[in-house]
Amino acid sequence: MSDPAELRRVFDGQWAEVREEARKALRRPEFGLAGDLDRDAHRQRVWELLQQLATVGHSRLGFPTRYGGLGDTGGSVASFEMLGYGDLSLMVKSGVQWGLFGGAIQALGTERHHERYLPAVMSLELPGCFAMTETGHGSDVQHLRTTATYDPQAREFVVETPHEAARKDYIGGAARDARLAVVFAQLVTTENHGVHAFLVPIRDQDGNPCPGVRIGDCGGKAGLDGVDNGRLWFDRVRIPRENLLNRYGDVAEDGTYSSPIENPGRRFFTMLGTLVRGRVSVAGGAGSATQTALAIAVRYGDVRRQFAAPGRDREVALLDYLAHQRALLPALAKTYALRFAQEDLVRTLHELQPADGLADGNAPDGVEQRELEARAAGLKAVATWHASATIQACREACGGAGYLTENRLPQLRADTDVFTTFEGDNRVLLQLVAKGLLTGYRDQLGDLDALGMVRFLADQVWDAVTERTSVLRRFGEGDLRDHEWHLALFEDREKHVLEGLAKRLRKAGEPDADAFAVFNDAQDHVLRLARVHVERVLLEAFVVPDVSDDLRELLERVRALYALSTIEADLAWFLGHGRMTPSRAKRVTSTVNELCRELRPHASFLVDGFGIPEDWLDAPIAQGEEQRRQDAMYSHDETVAVG
Repeated sequence: MSDPAELRRVFDGQWAEVREEARKALRRPEFGLAGDLDRDAHRQRVWELLQQLATVGHSRLGFPTRYGGLGDTGGSVASFEMLGYGDLSLMVKSGVQWGLFGGAIQALGTERHHERYLPAVMSLELPGCFAMTETGHGSDVQHLRTTATYDPQAREFVVETPHEAARKDYIGGAARDARLAVVFAQLVTTENHGVHAFLVPIRDQDGNPCPGVRIGDCGGKAGLDGVDNGRLWFDRVRIPRENLLNRYGDVAEDGTYSSPIENPGRRFFTMLGTLVRGRVSVAGGAGSATQTALAIAVRYGDVRRQFAAPGRDREVALLDYLAHQRALLPALAKTYALRFAQEDLVRTLHELQPADGLADGNAPDGVEQRELEARAAGLKAVATWHASATIQACREACGGAGYLTENRLPQLRADTDVFTTFEGDNRVLLQLVAKGLLTGYRDQLGDLDALGMVRFLADQVWDAVTERTSVLRRFGEGDLRDHEWHLALFEDREKHVLEGLAKRLRKAGEPDADAFAVFNDAQDHVLRLARVHVERVLLEAFVVPDVSDDLRELLERVRALYALSTIEADLAWFLGHGRMTPSRAKRVTSTVNELCRELRPHASFLVDGFGIPEDWLDAPIAQGEEQRRQDAMYSHDETVAVG
């Protein structure tokens, strides 16, 4: 029998100590779920809990040690993920204050900003917000319309909202609590130097809007009522020259612009790349919410009984039905795959963007940084879509009980819905992933002359035939559960989709071609490439560590279920492209069924491995109430029978 503590150590990963400290700190009664509060009361409660987080050290993890932080980038993400087991409004609000607002000052500012602001940001003495999104421009950050025009005589920037579509929209913290905003605007001297970040006061100490600043409340939302999302307009607001976060671009007193990165496009993307921690954190937070939903639904399915099988005295537990297993266990397997991939992603972020390294002015750049950004984009998209789909499946799996607010699933569904949109619209993010893959493919071909290209294409045809034959042969001979076969299939599919897309997009280079139309017509192919790439990344990341034999065997089954359920969902592609025979495809489905049946006895053990404290689950159907009802019912039946 596997050891629960051993599974917990595997799931907690490198930052197990941070996670355990979070469990202890957040077990305090005040960190319980909000209950039935109106919007204003919920916002007030989240604000009070945010102050509590500052006192227990959560806020200091990701900041430089020289300013009172703990210098632990990875630990800050792990701690954020732990908040995702509780009130998601608190998680998001903390992410705004210390991840987006404080993180932007840390990553885009220089020593003068760090010394002046970071200690107050960590202590919550200075609450702030991150004002990037505009009504007319959300995903297209490079073309934001807010302007910050330099006035050399006054040595000030003048921040302006030129029209209604340029208002800052959906800004967490803006509606109620924030006093200072990191505002992204076009920096204008004698010319436009592109988007930069500025520190703009929006409220005074008494909570009144600053001169020239208009603040609105976004009002009711589907979820996250404890987050005060607001709108900002600027009417010629003057700020000191020093309020430009000037790591990647500065303006001298006389108005001369300078930057360590000459190319404007590269400067812009380098700047945004330093903010990737937000995207990584959202993927992790979505994972925590998904795990909570699965823990509730699996526990309920383990004890809730419905319909009696012939010859049995008791009704059948929901999780004993294959249809119920099919609804939950492949999702559980993918959740484990995402957890392993998230751990790899956070480890890479920690290495490439150490908190003290950013404070020293080291700009993360190069191939590794671009790979980090692409992987963060892909995992954020897949993890948040998985959260939406899985939480809905869990709600349905719990029937009417899952629709009750006391059992949390409706609120989890509402709170995570926007995760697919903020920190990057998922479809836009997948296009970034595909673009990176295409760039790497193009770079492979860049040095080839005409003869070399002909030979390369000929080799492609030969490789496609031989690899397809190899994959078919191997699948025709071996066990469908073999991990190496799964990897071969996933890699082969990604390579084929990439090459096919590259050929489609090559038409954009032809004379008189409409490059936009060519790309637009291939967007289905673009999104498919990104998706199959991320699915391969998840499978590669699912490396079973050095654990006991029982646990290794269990995790290998979980990994096989992830792989085969993913293959099953895309059987049309594998069949249509000759990667699988019809008889083999049928065996994929039967093997998924077998794995579901084999994992069913371990389902509760696997969700317990998430390490969610009992009082955080806070759903009666996850805390034994259904078991007590069932026991009482059968105890009554037995009493009646005896009587």
